[in-house]
Amino acid sequence: MLESLRSAFSGRLLTGADAVPFLTDYRGKWTGQALAVAQPDSAEEVAKVIAWCHAQRVPVVPQGGNTGLSGGSVPEAASDPLPVVLSLTRLNQIRAIDPLNNTMLVEAGVTLLQVQEAAKAAGRLFPLSLAAEGTCTIGGNLASNAGGVQVLRYGNARELCLGLEVVTAEGELWNGLRTLRKDNTGYDLRDLYIGSEGTLGIITAAVLKLFPLPAAQAVALVAVPSPQQALDLLSLAQARLGAGLTAFEILSDTCVELVLQHIPGTRRPLAEVSPWYVLLELSAATDEAQAAEAMEGLLEAAMEREWVTDAALATNLAQAEALWALRENISEAQGAEGKTIKHDIALPISQIPAFIASTDALIAAQFPQLRQVTFGHLGDGNLHYNASPRPGSGPEQVAKFLEFEGPLNQLVHDAVHAHQGSISAEHGLGVLRRDESARYKAPLELQLMRRIKQALDPLGLMNPGKLLRFE
Repeated sequence: MLESLRSAFSGRLLTGADAVPFLTDYRGKWTGQALAVAQPDSAEEVAKVIAWCHAQRVPVVPQGGNTGLSGGSVPEAASDPLPVVLSLTRLNQIRAIDPLNNTMLVEAGVTLLQVQEAAKAAGRLFPLSLAAEGTCTIGGNLASNAGGVQVLRYGNARELCLGLEVVTAEGELWNGLRTLRKDNTGYDLRDLYIGSEGTLGIITAAVLKLFPLPAAQAVALVAVPSPQQALDLLSLAQARLGAGLTAFEILSDTCVELVLQHIPGTRRPLAEVSPWYVLLELSAATDEAQAAEAMEGLLEAAMEREWVTDAALATNLAQAEALWALRENISEAQGAEGKTIKHDIALPISQIPAFIASTDALIAAQFPQLRQVTFGHLGDGNLHYNASPRPGSGPEQVAKFLEFEGPLNQLVHDAVHAHQGSISAEHGLGVLRRDESARYKAPLELQLMRRIKQALDPLGLMNPGKLLRFE
């Protein structure tokens, strides 16, 4: 069988020890087995691999940079029959940049960082920004509808894509690489594939939206007494800065303490400790002085209202990067601290203070062994509501920590549902949240999703077991 696959396409076919790095996810939480790992050289060769898999009834697990956090890009442990892992990293060409149309045509294996740098070289901005941007790929970003820190201004990956090239479950190559902002000619097939986590087809290329580079940026870290004051500050910032407000992040002091403890060279930018902080960024078409003046005016108004108790405003690039490092290094610091139970949740922005207060209280009452590590994108309603063992926990308590995962997940997700939220904001469902998500969706919604799956992948070969059960 492998011989016929090898002869079916050009590119690399990895087996044995060479395939092992592709079989375990980024977090080391899931490991599966595969018939082989295929790395085609082009979209046409991807189509040949999929056509072979369709003819042989072999499942396919698409994989980009393998940086996902929900187990969506590796085979399941008990896969039968064994799938082919389809690695898209060799589809790594930037095919075209059109600065006047503000578009870029890229292949699925191009990393997010490469797209950002190519856009900047053309005098443009591609605003999607993630911690894994040096490794994650555009195909994976679109398949999971990735978010990041600038969704507030620019939207998720879905909003940053105009057109797609896709290989269908039967191995046909659809060219939907349109560079139009308006194309009202039928069903939007693009939106079916974005966020589908490779369960309907394989994204091989995309047309991305570009934006003018900001002439100036202002970054500030501010201390706030509670999430409610952070929300008040957000409303004021939107009123005063408008579309210039490109990031608005909230982080608890627990997060800051973990970064200070585990990330060398980190310093506390404010003299006094605060229970909560907000990191906000203004991007402006004006010069640096005007951007700084606008930020200072906002912070002065917030201090007069007692929503902000202290602030550190970056005056140069190094200071801005140091402030952002406090936010960007939280996950690494929490990992260095030990085991973590992660929740990537979305809530109506107005509900976030009430959610944090009520759910923190429930967790403190039912799981006193845990502490919350809460941070995220307050501007778009996405919280990373994580849990770690309390400081001073003994080895036995730490060893039992993950025993709380199931009941804690249900507590948190029930609270999210009660506040009209979503249990997956930007990480996708994969296998991690697949079954939990089904508990909160209406039966009709699940039925409609399965109808789409049946129509586009009737044999159920595309990334089986991910996102929803195909029954």
